Amino acid sequence: MNHKPVRVIIVDDSPTMRSLIAANLRRDPGIEVVGQAGNAREARQAIKTFDPDVITLDVEMPEMSGLELLEKIMRLRPMPVVMVSTLTQAGTDTTLRALELGAVDCVAKPEGGGHGADTFETLAERVKGAATARVRPLGNAPRVAVSHAVVQDDRIVAIGSSTGGVEALIALLSEFPKDCPPTVITQHMPPSFTKSFAARLDRLCAPAVAEATDGAPLKRGQVWLAPGGENHLMVIGDGDLRCRLRASGLVNGHRPSVDVLFDSLVKAHVSRRTVGVILTGMGRDGAQGLLNLRQAGATTFGQDESTCVVYGMPKAAKEIGAVGLELPLHKLAGAVLAQRHAGSHAA
Repeated sequence: MNHKPVRVIIVDDSPTMRSLIAANLRRDPGIEVVGQAGNAREARQAIKTFDPDVITLDVEMPEMSGLELLEKIMRLRPMPVVMVSTLTQAGTDTTLRALELGAVDCVAKPEGGGHGADTFETLAERVKGAATARVRPLGNAPRVAVSHAVVQDDRIVAIGSSTGGVEALIALLSEFPKDCPPTVITQHMPPSFTKSFAARLDRLCAPAVAEATDGAPLKRGQVWLAPGGENHLMVIGDGDLRCRLRASGLVNGHRPSVDVLFDSLVKAHVSRRTVGVILTGMGRDGAQGLLNLRQAGATTFGQDESTCVVYGMPKAAKEIGAVGLELPLHKLAGAVLAQRHAGSHAA
């Protein structure tokens, strides 16, 4: 089967960085670099001329910032955008804002001496994944308020997400009440981004949200986000459940892995108290773990195709029977919070 190559425009004010990105992408026969731009004006002209499938966009640019250009693109001519960010605090904060505005994904720029190149090597796969993404005009995400009345029980919420997950998690958790069930999340994200993302969620949502630490207790009103990079997030314990960060190899190409998080809840014998949720993302991570949870008595939900940026992980989970109920994003929070005893809904 012949597939047309993904046509890409590279937007970066540094000629050196444009050359590096172009060389990286051209090694993949499934990608064609059709244009380059050093500023917003050149980018707008290149978009009109080449009508690309995907744009890679520098976060920090002169004249008009990457954020301002992204906002114009998503309002006037929505298309998949992959942000290419520095690992500075300002860079990560700006990138998170870009993901909220509709950028599909982000990659970290390699630092001097090649440090960070391992994350940059994923650029080609991320660009090809972005080409399949569902993008919407800015401001078109459906939002439905849910009741903040929560039954006092001992359930746990476990969430896995990847590409498109920043926007999805903000939408989902903004509908969680301050006294929400203990919640653990694995979101695929570069290492330096998760602390900033947790802080952003904490500002935007009623519950307390923080990057998970080893030994942190699961408690009501607390959301723990897996730190990126070095460790997998697990849940351990018999009565008093807590987070465990464990350094080990990649699972499904990821660390942290959603499968590892979901499987840890099965091993902790709390499946019947668990509500498992799989959100937008590329690949299959979390599908088998969600199936294991469901078979052990958990309630499981998947985000539906119409509201996913990339219908990869939820589709993979649905295909193997891991998803008990598939719902649009704006209905997930209400459904998750309505589950009194997860085990009775698993069939």
